[in-house]
Amino acid sequence: MGAYLLVIAGATTALTDATAACSTWPACNGGYPFTGAAVTIAWTHRLLAALVGVGVLASAVVGWRTGSTRIRTALGIPAVLYPVQIGIGAVVATTGAPPMVSALHLLIGTAIFGGLLLGLAWSLERRFPTRERDEPLTKSPPTEATPESATPRPTGGLRATLGAYYSLMKPRLMWLLCLVAAAAMTLAAGPNLPVVTIVATLLGGVLAIGASGTFNHVLERDVDQRMKRTADRPLATEIVPVSHALAFGALLGLASLGTFYVFVNALAALLGLTAIVFYSVIYTLVLKPNTVQNTVIGGAAGALPALIGWAAATGEIGLPALVLAGVIFCWTPAHFYNLALAYKDDYARGGFPMMPVVRGERLTRKHIVYYLGATLIAASLLAAVDTLGWLFAATSVVFGAIFLREVMALHREQTREAAMRSFHASNAYLGALLFAIIVDALVL
Repeated sequence: MGAYLLVIAGATTALTDATAACSTWPACNGGYPFTGAAVTIAWTHRLLAALVGVGVLASAVVGWRTGSTRIRTALGIPAVLYPVQIGIGAVVATTGAPPMVSALHLLIGTAIFGGLLLGLAWSLERRFPTRERDEPLTKSPPTEATPESATPRPTGGLRATLGAYYSLMKPRLMWLLCLVAAAAMTLAAGPNLPVVTIVATLLGGVLAIGASGTFNHVLERDVDQRMKRTADRPLATEIVPVSHALAFGALLGLASLGTFYVFVNALAALLGLTAIVFYSVIYTLVLKPNTVQNTVIGGAAGALPALIGWAAATGEIGLPALVLAGVIFCWTPAHFYNLALAYKDDYARGGFPMMPVVRGERLTRKHIVYYLGATLIAASLLAAVDTLGWLFAATSVVFGAIFLREVMALHREQTREAAMRSFHASNAYLGALLFAIIVDALVL
């Protein structure tokens, strides 16, 4: 995380032009930290560089002692690149190098972080092999029908019926996806966005999520009856008739598109329609039951609210929106693979080719590290393409470290409880990061 903090600090230094306050190297024109914001940022970057350099060297030494060729390579590359990175940093600081040199500086920093991350992933795999039998399945196991007595019986009453329709909308997904759209809107327009646009965009998003969730319930109702985690869903228990659910989903979808089109703009409506179709049809019918990469490709559904929020504010799709969408896309496997580990047997019973079911738990844990690293790199790119400040950087580092700690604990413990802790840490990371974007863009 020290290397990642250095990347974030470097991006902040470039955006704030703090190098202008420190045109000598390694000192800073005789200035000391805390004598000004720009000087403090520049000094922080240089002190971090010194500390991380020691860590990179120590990691290379430890990696060499493992005897593993790939770990040696992964940790040796950062050790070789680091002196080059220091030299480029000195040139940028003393000569005011062109943007291309600064971009190269950031790129090499990202490569150093990537090498350290790969070394960590492979070291964890080597140090904590799977304790129990973990054979990938060549095909999904035969599914057994849930015994009649095991399927929850429908319960009557208006309250139960209203609760069932509310459950169809998958409300647990709403807060996070609406937060993505809100973060994109604030990135695009800051505090200058009309209240009507904000309310209409969030309302349209809630309705679109509700429509997608309802159609998902309809299409997976038979599988839901076979899985313990989903056996109590409204369509699996027949609390809501299929025809009523279809009508409800269609009504939500039309209301969403109408809200976007009338109160926001046509591009937001088109993206909302794309999100509904992608999740309901492409993910649910095509990806989820047929490919082990369902979670990775399906991450596009969660990334679309970033584009919707930006389009709502500007009428177009900008680079920061694409980078924010990339953060969500990379985060999705790092987040959901934890749930897939915790409910591996349930997904196998449902016939879904999730990563732990098809490829095994060991590979899944390693991929969580990969995608966590990709998420952190995408977040650092967001800091580089937009004027996000210290709050965003601190949030990404602190909550990223918490997420990484839980992922490492998952490798060590290999239990359902550890997987769920990592799952909740992933939620905390993204939620905190999005809140930081909103506060940074509106207040700081």
